[in-house]
Amino acid sequence: MKLGLGLYRHMLTAENFAFAKQAGATHIVAHLVDYFRGGVGHSPGDDQPLGSDWGWGLAGDPERLWTVSELRELRAATEDAGLTLEAIENFDPAHWGDILLDGPKRPQQIENVKTILRRMGEVGIPIMGYNFSIAGVAGRTKGRYARGGASSVGMEGPYDLPMPNGLVWNMVVDSSAPSRDAGLIPPVTHAQLWSRLERFLAEVLPVAEAAGVRLALHPDDPPMPTIRGQARLVYQPSMYQRVIDLNPSPSNQLEFCVGSLAEMTEGDIYDVVDQYARQHRLGYVHLRNVRDKVPHYKETFIDDGEVDVLRVLAILKRNRFEGVIIPDHAPQMSCAAPWHAGMAFAMGYLRAGLQSLA
Repeated sequence: MKLGLGLYRHMLTAENFAFAKQAGATHIVAHLVDYFRGGVGHSPGDDQPLGSDWGWGLAGDPERLWTVSELRELRAATEDAGLTLEAIENFDPAHWGDILLDGPKRPQQIENVKTILRRMGEVGIPIMGYNFSIAGVAGRTKGRYARGGASSVGMEGPYDLPMPNGLVWNMVVDSSAPSRDAGLIPPVTHAQLWSRLERFLAEVLPVAEAAGVRLALHPDDPPMPTIRGQARLVYQPSMYQRVIDLNPSPSNQLEFCVGSLAEMTEGDIYDVVDQYARQHRLGYVHLRNVRDKVPHYKETFIDDGEVDVLRVLAILKRNRFEGVIIPDHAPQMSCAAPWHAGMAFAMGYLRAGLQSLA
């Protein structure tokens, strides 16, 4: 197993690549979507997007996909720091929102996804992480939830405020629909969403295979049956099996988020890790700790939640998982560099855990 660090777009800097190397990382998982662009509800120093009822912020340019040149430059920047670029995490809603909504731009956006996968293959980036969700990561709150009053995120109850037109995957894709007067997105059923995922995989997985890229699906975050009135796909651990069974392609994999899985109301987290690790379908692993279940969970320091993280590492080792593990979130610590300190603590704990298994 290899230790990596996930970095949001504004964190993809030489300084943070050096920090990753110093903290013991060998790999980077990069977010190219700017979740904080033009949004409200963000505060200086936020390490995670929370946003408002109108989502995180503005999606990107629908006419401009990530280019081979910028992907190559990102890979070169990570390699200059002695790191390997393992994955890109999340498509921009501007590039694929109508795939989620089954809207009129869907055919063009399927081609968008295929183009992105081909470009990643050309540059040699092996994994594309994604979250197949209309509401996206919504309904989380921020507070002093972690040990010693450290700032972290959680959930303090269901969040089913209807979604206005112009919003998809918790980002604004149509700024000409600035108010709820523009109407609401019709609720999608679980059956409709599963059908859309199956169709999506059937169309893009052959391209991913040919490009040498794996698509890795994140479970729902937060893992509720509905968020903002929209059905969710993987809000219980057993539903991940359905994803695997939808398509036998070796490029159909899982962005395996232990924290989200532990927040679910069903399943034993250690059995869940064993079940999916045995199938060798884990693209990469998010490993953080939590306490309690949705809709009232809280994120904790990696050594202080309800998940025995060292036991999870041992299960992954037993099942010969050789991919990348990242601490996807960490509480912020009370110092001049809150994100760096919290993440360094998580990285050190994981690095020691991995060394103990060697």
